[in-house]
Amino acid sequence: MTYLRLAILSLSVAFISGCQFIGMAAESQRREVPQDVKAEYRGMEGKSFAVVVAADRFIQSEHPGLVDYLTNKVTERLAARTNEPVAGAYIPAPDVLRYLYNNPGWSAKPMMELAAGLGNPQRIVMIEVSEFRLNEPGNQYEWSGIASGTLSVIDMESSTPDQYAVQKNISVTFPDGKGYGPNDMSRSQVMSALALRFVDRSVWPMLDHKEMYYSTY
Repeated sequence: MTYLRLAILSLSVAFISGCQFIGMAAESQRREVPQDVKAEYRGMEGKSFAVVVAADRFIQSEHPGLVDYLTNKVTERLAARTNEPVAGAYIPAPDVLRYLYNNPGWSAKPMMELAAGLGNPQRIVMIEVSEFRLNEPGNQYEWSGIASGTLSVIDMESSTPDQYAVQKNISVTFPDGKGYGPNDMSRSQVMSALALRFVDRSVWPMLDHKEMYYSTY
């Protein structure tokens, strides 16, 4: 009887140890290997689009190239979303920016009129940047970047194009921790990293992509 109990105990210990090993391996994979994530919104597939980025005058004066950068990067990422030819499938970012700069009152236009001015895309991807800063106000000695805003997708084929097909809040930060200052990384490095994270979060709802299980942003 004693031998039987010992055998059962040994098997139990081995089983628990095996489960712990499997759990540790799975956890290690989650931490180190990007996960496949499906797009939340599939209405972009096979559709032409234009990317419109808006930010208030204060943000644009603090970061003069931000709107152009985001417009170009988001357009570029969405244009590469499939293997199908992209010629004619989207309105190029320079054309969108040219129209918006030449029509400063564009934000007050009805969606149908805005779409016509942009070249009649089937989808308008609207990104409104509400905050973009690299430091806490009054503290220029420590980086504490945050970028936030709203992503909206307007389906111009809908009978109600003024209603959004998608609307999501976006918020990212950089760096991943406190105590980093200009001696650790430059202003341009912080701004680039923050903007790229904002681009990721802007396009991911519309793309199949890879994302870390424990994402830092």
